[in-house]
Amino acid sequence: MSPEHLHVAKMLFDEHRGGKSFWPFAAPHGIRDVDAAYIVQRAFVAEMLAARPGQPAGYKIGLTSKRMQEMCRIDTPIGGVVLPGRVHPSGAILDRTKFGRLGLEFEIGVRLGRDLPPAAAPFDFAAVAAAVDAVAPAVEIVDDRNCDYKTLDVLSLVADNSWNEGLVHGAFVTAWPDLETVAGQVLLDGVEVDRGMGRDVLGHPFNPLVWLANHLAANGTGLRAGEIVLTGSLVTTRFPTVPGRFRFEASGLGAVEVSVA
Repeated sequence: MSPEHLHVAKMLFDEHRGGKSFWPFAAPHGIRDVDAAYIVQRAFVAEMLAARPGQPAGYKIGLTSKRMQEMCRIDTPIGGVVLPGRVHPSGAILDRTKFGRLGLEFEIGVRLGRDLPPAAAPFDFAAVAAAVDAVAPAVEIVDDRNCDYKTLDVLSLVADNSWNEGLVHGAFVTAWPDLETVAGQVLLDGVEVDRGMGRDVLGHPFNPLVWLANHLAANGTGLRAGEIVLTGSLVTTRFPTVPGRFRFEASGLGAVEVSVA
């Protein structure tokens, strides 16, 4: 890791602690490609873990649906780490004033029942499907720190841990329907505001998981039993500006709720 990459990681750590934001920052700080962005991300995550020790809870995969890719003008999936202490059960209450700009994304989450170590790569659909032991509706908590989407830069986004601030999950089920046929409905204070399908995330929610397992293996890291992975939002991000109660219903899987104060 270059001194410049480490400097950017420490800069991000200080920004998150101080509530500041400087976007986009990749090019001015020598982040020239996606590999470099993930190097910075890993260093940033290490800084966060040093400040609050613990085992990461899992991963998020972003930009796996056409709608999200069009929103962000980025045509490839991205990954980030779900840090310890950031996993919440359904019914969680979020204070939007604690974020630069709070975003909610509505997803199918999976829990690993077995390891997917880098030595076993490359992984295919069958391999990752066999490793999943439970599925749940979930909401990813993101903080885009008031980014201007007209200047959104994938390298800055990746370096900033893909904006993950945690997740809220419903009950995990160990028997589930064909996930590509799952219908997801987002309700705000009881009124539908959006909907999507499981197939909207790269054709099937396990396809993003294949991408993540191979992406991690390429960097000498693997998925571990017990980790939770968010497979990407079925709909575009919601940015609540007033208090409200969100409910995400996924057919055959149940529902998850999160309130914004």
